[in-house]
Amino acid sequence: MRGTYFILLLSIMLSACAVDDNDGPSTDVLQSIEVPSYFPPIPYPADNAYSVDKWVLGRKLFFDKRLSVDTTLSCASCHKQSFAFADATATTQGVKGRAGVRNVPSLANVAYHPYYTREGGLPTLEMQVLVPIQEHNEFDFNMVPIIERLSVDEAYQALSMSAYGRKLDAYVLVRALATFERSIISANSRYDFYTYLHRPDALTIQERMGMELFFSDKTNCSKCHTGFDLTTYQFANNGLYQEYKDNGRYRLTLLPSDLAMFKIPSLRNVALTAPYMHDGSLNTLQEVVNHYNSGGKDHVNKSTFIKPLGLTLDEKNQLIAFLHTLTDEDFIRNPYYTQH
Repeated sequence: MRGTYFILLLSIMLSACAVDDNDGPSTDVLQSIEVPSYFPPIPYPADNAYSVDKWVLGRKLFFDKRLSVDTTLSCASCHKQSFAFADATATTQGVKGRAGVRNVPSLANVAYHPYYTREGGLPTLEMQVLVPIQEHNEFDFNMVPIIERLSVDEAYQALSMSAYGRKLDAYVLVRALATFERSIISANSRYDFYTYLHRPDALTIQERMGMELFFSDKTNCSKCHTGFDLTTYQFANNGLYQEYKDNGRYRLTLLPSDLAMFKIPSLRNVALTAPYMHDGSLNTLQEVVNHYNSGGKDHVNKSTFIKPLGLTLDEKNQLIAFLHTLTDEDFIRNPYYTQH
């Protein structure tokens, strides 16, 4: 039921091991990461096409705490595989215990995002990599000392030469990390089995009823959460507050129409990524459903799709049951995303 997708991931792992074990490139490597037929091809930048050497280097960097000023945090410290590469706290602490300001988003299928950060201020993953490195409340570091710190690592230098034909530098670091992150694909939930692989036994009656509600005009859920990744990637205000401490997209554009507008997240693996909303203020899926059922609070930019729903208790439970079918159990246990 998973077919080519997992065979290819196995090939990635075998190839990666060959690179790690030999401290050099292997000729027996996978040239691309394939995705299921119901996903579009991964959009690689012209200057950063996929290679196994880049992927191995990126994975090594993803788990390296030397990217933070006090060597206490890595990318993986905030993006945990067991939580679908999100975190289980409202806002995750940065170096020296500094309080975070936003809920950590999942990295699942991040390859397909047209822009990054919750206000959409960055057009590529390569550029996004710089944000947590430089943010005072995250890594609080600078690329120059990072490269100085890592350049003495012979394994890094060998991988960098194999992957990019040059010594480790900022150009290499951001592109290798982006290559690894583009491989973080989640596509094997029970929802996928039911919808795309046409397995009617993949969902229970309650879950199917919840799915019907989700895609109905009664709830309007699918007006924002649709397509293969269950998001339009657009910006919206869902009436979480009347007054927001976080100005959302407004901080980027300074347009009143962007006040408290945030990028719509994917709902894949949503049962694993609590707490919810940009600030992690809702702790459970029950709270999320209750929020939307209430119609939210009045805000000048609140989406017209957000309105009181009048759902019964049974309908709420059906919706929640459906949201659990979006969990990809293989994804959170996939050994190719763990530290090696």
